Amino acid sequence: MIDIHSHILPGVDDGAKTVQDSLDMAKQAVSEGIDTIIATPHHMNGKYENKKMDILPLVDSLNKVLKEEKIDLVVLPGQECRIYGEILEDYQKGDILPLNQSSQYLFIEFPSSSVPRYAERMLYDIQVKGLIPVIVHPERNAELIERPDKLYKLVKNGAVTQLTASSLIGYFGKNIQKFSQQMIQANLTHFIASDAHNIHNRTFKMEEAMDYVDENYGTDMVYYFTENAELMIDGKNIYKEIPELIKKKKFLGIF
Repeated sequence: MIDIHSHILPGVDDGAKTVQDSLDMAKQAVSEGIDTIIATPHHMNGKYENKKMDILPLVDSLNKVLKEEKIDLVVLPGQECRIYGEILEDYQKGDILPLNQSSQYLFIEFPSSSVPRYAERMLYDIQVKGLIPVIVHPERNAELIERPDKLYKLVKNGAVTQLTASSLIGYFGKNIQKFSQQMIQANLTHFIASDAHNIHNRTFKMEEAMDYVDENYGTDMVYYFTENAELMIDGKNIYKEIPELIKKKKFLGIF
């Protein structure tokens, strides 16, 4: 299994603090059936900056340590980039790192409470450059939960999305779990990933999430998510179903 979103690189953000933390995370990942993981440290989120040229040698270094420790996990380079106005300029400068470096897929993170007004235009411009924006954990964005039509529009216009394993199985609460389920049912998500930060309170939960998908949506949906991760790291076109609107239930006719 491939995990396309993690904070396994040591000492760069709010994920692994030390190399030992990274090794502990790697062991836990392997125990869940993960053999390949993309390291996606935060970039330009107001607290952390991790440019492409800084990330690549750290990934190489971690892979060497994993080999020495005989831990059967391959780490690929990536970046979790908070949306900002100069992304494409910085991409041209070589600061922005698509997933697995050579693919056309680019992680885009929104602030947790809102979607910037320029987001739709920015995601369009990213696609014009030949890149595919992957909106990370939209199920944890307060504005998208309240206005799922916004997510529908972004996906309809060509963006893809990544759901967090822990969200789907209820670790972030019932509202986020419900929205995660609605996203799957409405074909509004294309990947499930861990967004793991450590082995304590922000762990992988990938095995549990895939079991949940199998039980509730069937084996075909498990293949859909696992194969999309493989297609992504190979830089190929992923599977997509036609997105649908999530209908918000009326409450006593008030809305």
